[in-house]
Amino acid sequence: MTVPHFAPAAVASTAPAAFAALRANGLRLSSARRLLLQALFAAERPLSAEDLAGDGDVASAYRNLEVLEGLGLVRHVHLGHGPRLYQPAGRPRDFVVCEGCGEVSPLSPAAVDAVRTAVLDAVGYRARFAHFPLAGLCPACSADSHHDAEMITNAHS
Repeated sequence: MTVPHFAPAAVASTAPAAFAALRANGLRLSSARRLLLQALFAAERPLSAEDLAGDGDVASAYRNLEVLEGLGLVRHVHLGHGPRLYQPAGRPRDFVVCEGCGEVSPLSPAAVDAVRTAVLDAVGYRARFAHFPLAGLCPACSADSHHDAEMITNAHS
């Protein structure tokens, strides 16, 4: 299991603010870092290093993302099977993923707060969904009894 970075999120809700935070930490704003940050802040969803690299060097994208994550400018998330996905740390979003069809949807802050409160009340844990999504079955898959039977079978294996 991967572990999230717990560097405090940098106060950067825009790409220019992230550029300034990078410089304030004594790091150079290279063209690669500028492009990564611009793409992340422009995206409506988290992106993989492969998405961000495009035709460029994926290894370089990963190295720069690690630096940006260590500074608290970027966070990675896992939305099911597949590579890490990255989003700006200053604009965190929590997600729900369907284990049946793979649909991923962002959650409203109010919905996340309600789930966190329910978990805290039920078991005493302060739930975090920033690294891994809340998982379950979407309404369409819930209506399909095949998915329910499969989940019960997998839970008991």
